[in-house]
Amino acid sequence: MSEISGHSGEMAVSVARAHGVETMFTLSGAHVFPMYDGAVKAEPPMRLLDVRHEQTAAFAAEATGKLTRVPGLAVLTAGPGVTNGISAIAQAQFAGSPMVVVGGRAPANRWGSGALQEIDHLPIVSPVAKQARTLHTAAEVAAGFDDAFTVARSSHRGPVYVDIPMDEFFNSGSGPASAGAPTTVVEPDADDVARTAGLLADSHHPLLILGTDVWADHAEDAALRLVESLGIPTLTNGMGRGLLPGGHPLLVTKARGAAINGADLVIVVGTPLDFRLGYGIFGGPDKNPDGAFAKVVHVADSPGQLAAHAELAASVAGDLSTILDGLVVAVQGRTRDWSGWAAGLADVVLATAARDSELLTAEADPIHPARIYGELVPRLADDAVVIGDGGDFVSFAGKFVEPKRPGGWLDPGPYGCLGAGLGAAIAARLARPSAQVALLLGDGAAGFSLMDVDTLVRHDLPVVMVMGNNSAWGLEKGPMQMLYGYDVAADLAEQTAYHEVVKALGGAGEKVTDPAQIGPALDRAFDSGVPYLVNIITDVNAAYPRSTFGI
Repeated sequence: MSEISGHSGEMAVSVARAHGVETMFTLSGAHVFPMYDGAVKAEPPMRLLDVRHEQTAAFAAEATGKLTRVPGLAVLTAGPGVTNGISAIAQAQFAGSPMVVVGGRAPANRWGSGALQEIDHLPIVSPVAKQARTLHTAAEVAAGFDDAFTVARSSHRGPVYVDIPMDEFFNSGSGPASAGAPTTVVEPDADDVARTAGLLADSHHPLLILGTDVWADHAEDAALRLVESLGIPTLTNGMGRGLLPGGHPLLVTKARGAAINGADLVIVVGTPLDFRLGYGIFGGPDKNPDGAFAKVVHVADSPGQLAAHAELAASVAGDLSTILDGLVVAVQGRTRDWSGWAAGLADVVLATAARDSELLTAEADPIHPARIYGELVPRLADDAVVIGDGGDFVSFAGKFVEPKRPGGWLDPGPYGCLGAGLGAAIAARLARPSAQVALLLGDGAAGFSLMDVDTLVRHDLPVVMVMGNNSAWGLEKGPMQMLYGYDVAADLAEQTAYHEVVKALGGAGEKVTDPAQIGPALDRAFDSGVPYLVNIITDVNAAYPRSTFGI
């Protein structure tokens, strides 16, 4: 095995590049200067992208991991630099996003004497990371970083945290060069696949649900083969959106209630059985005409992701392509005729689309949020990356935006963290330089990170930001009124000119109050070639209809 040598930052950058990393997201801090020096002196240099808040650097790394399926890299200075990145690390843990976060650390030779930002990060980071460790000497850096990237990209993927004492960061050493080798494939148990195939073959109304890990595990082709070979009605969530292109006859997003309540078997692949999926309970006496709960099969990329709280008829863990292709082989020739079930759901889809058209073309004043999507969706290219950062406004996006390709949708995921949008937009523009990037912002969510429009401007990263501005925390205002008959701490200043903030930071934008002007404003935004905010004033009373508060 060949060796690399240099100071710790040079060795760390060499290992990161071997694992496919192209960009280091950071906010300047002296504790991590050696990482910058390593990036500048690398051949070729590694891109350094500096932001205005560490949360944005970490969210950009998390989104890079999602979009490219190569671990994103965030480098955060010691103390508050690291703690400012905690929410993004937690989001990566919940979403299974591969990323490596490198933290600065007070020097070991001064430890315990009160050096600047001296704090042990590991007890803080460990609960929300897949792995967290301190590399105490320069001699540990090469192998330690190789392990960090390998762990981050291995099933089940997630965030890995590494820090290095400042004095050792500047020290030199040597270690093994990384080959950036692919991770080991987890082989599924053949009996588990056969048991699932038997349940599928015996079902009358099967439903398939595909989630983020199908994309993360490079199983998008196998998923489409399964759906089309067997003719199974399908729902998608998270980065599973786009695995079946919008408009596919077996994509039943617009018939979600009928599909979930009418299924006798639900196979959930690559997503947890959490609040978004009723905790794994489908159908039942009050919903299913037969009065029965659906049997549930959970399929995950690793054993630790299989639901322990739900009653499962079967489960399978392992490489998702192997599992999905194995089901096709095992079931073909044994299936019932599901065409009637699929056709019935397709009819519901058509009926729902007809009802939706009224909202998508609404002339209401103030503007109904759905009208924004009525104008935006026809303008989205097949390769567009759509990012959701908001509550109520982004809920409408989940209803109306159906991506045409996989890997083009980013949302807060099960952690539900606001403020991720600007970091994700930065990542998307770098990962997909020729694609449209549309960031959907609630006016509340924008307050977390809008200053990082400055980052978009400084690094020449054009992004279209579409804001649904209802002057409220809409996701809280309605439910609180429902519970108590009043609301508090739910209002924001009316019609705040967020587009003027974007202009002040060097971008462009405009305010829209007339529904007829939404489309022309979006055209100007996509044609502008600069960071552009379309600030659309919407009706605070036009809330997204929901049946759960997520608890």
